[in-house]
Amino acid sequence: MSPVSSRAQPSADLVQGVLAGNRLLLARTISRVENQEQDAQSILSALYTHTGRAHIIGVTGAPGTGKSTLVTVLAQGYRRAGQSVGVVAIDPTSPFTGGALLGDRVRMRALAGDPGVFVRSMATRGSLGGLSKTTGDVVTVLDAAGFDRIIVETVGVGQAEVEIASTAHTTLVVEAPGLGDDVQAIKAGIFEIADILVVNKADRPGLDRTLQALEMMLDIEGNGPRYVRHHGQLLRVEAPPDDDEHERWQVRVMQTVATVGTGVEELRQQIEAHRTWLLDSGEMAVREQLRVANTLENIIRAELNRRILASMPANGMDDMVEAICRRQSDPYSAAQALLARV
Repeated sequence: MSPVSSRAQPSADLVQGVLAGNRLLLARTISRVENQEQDAQSILSALYTHTGRAHIIGVTGAPGTGKSTLVTVLAQGYRRAGQSVGVVAIDPTSPFTGGALLGDRVRMRALAGDPGVFVRSMATRGSLGGLSKTTGDVVTVLDAAGFDRIIVETVGVGQAEVEIASTAHTTLVVEAPGLGDDVQAIKAGIFEIADILVVNKADRPGLDRTLQALEMMLDIEGNGPRYVRHHGQLLRVEAPPDDDEHERWQVRVMQTVATVGTGVEELRQQIEAHRTWLLDSGEMAVREQLRVANTLENIIRAELNRRILASMPANGMDDMVEAICRRQSDPYSAAQALLARV
């Protein structure tokens, strides 16, 4: 008898397979969720009650900073500490061909064969913010599967792409010496989301200048309430009030050379210290609220888009665009007409 295909596999079998740690069914479930197949929502609903145990670590930064190598060595460090690790690595999709080279599968080949590590590469599929639109759903599946730590590596992002801050509990922003004007580090909004700043490739020339720029940025920003701009809204993520027992988290600049493992264990310990602070201070509950709000908003947006497209006749969008181009209509009225159908 031929093996059951992913599409033919009953949803209940996939859910039970994920909860039992079956890697094949885990991979099939993620594929079904990532492709947004018909039963993806019911699968996620069944798995969601089994989530909330994993610590989610976001790793973001500019291209060329060595994020993939750092994630690989960091995952190996967690394995030595006896913890299981799920990795979600996001690669960019070409806006011209729609294709994507999932290069992290090549970069992270050192993790292959370890039963305590599961690596999933995903394409952005046109989504902005450094993540794929189903990244949060894949994290949900990995969480339900029982992984202790889930590391989400974004694509190389710019100054405004801070979606990871609404997905992760602990956010690492990775920089490297010699990548350009160090003033960029001070003005780039992405550094404002960092719980830990990491200067990777710290054996390269220009380290002192990079460290000085980052320390200057920390002096300017201080350690007050953290703000995250999310889908056009300014969401305030504020730590609970200081007390004698729990002080504010102090963002530190860590130095690593991931290719040889220098400083990576110290970074892992700092991540764990941040997790302890989140739990002890009550900040973890605040960040979970942000994650849930982000998830709910994404679900509503996706369903709204689906309903609008389903309500449109064949070639309806083409006709509408043509009318706008001829100035017989305008995009504002057309958008309102589409929303009225829903």
